[in-house]
Amino acid sequence: MVVSYNGTELTSNAILSWQEERQVEWHYFASGKPMQNGFVESFNGRLRDECLNEHMFANLRHARELISAWRDDNNYQRPHTSLDELTPWE
Repeated sequence: MVVSYNGTELTSNAILSWQEERQVEWHYFASGKPMQNGFVESFNGRLRDECLNEHMFANLRHARELISAWRDDNNYQRPHTSLDELTPWE
């Protein structure tokens, strides 16, 4: 099952054809209900607060480098309270 917002980026004919051909069930979150997707909303908030709002990107390459460094720190170095102070990698 794929779960997504009912945004135009996920209602294209290509996506809908792919889903139908493979008989993949599709579920949309209710409009105005971001907490139906709380994990992603939480992640997006952390990424925005800790990385995107902290840097001015000179170009796409620079953005990719900084976001990759943030992702590596988040997944391999920083303990998460929701994982009993382990990193996601651990």
